[in-house]
Amino acid sequence: MRKPLLLVACVMWLMLFREQPVLGYLDPGSGSMLLQLLLGGVAGAAVIGRLYWQRLLALFSGRQKR
Repeated sequence: MRKPLLLVACVMWLMLFREQPVLGYLDPGSGSMLLQLLLGGVAGAAVIGRLYWQRLLALFSGRQKR
């Protein structure tokens, strides 16, 4: 039982941590775009949470909204 598990672990280690050449390029604007995407998602989730906060409280507390 230990040998197959050890074999799988060694293969996964080699696949994840072997050195490969990188053939891509990220310009400075890519980081800015990813940051804007992340911040926009957080802001959107905050707005959705704010709009449905009372419904979420009612759902988890078992009370009905007036």
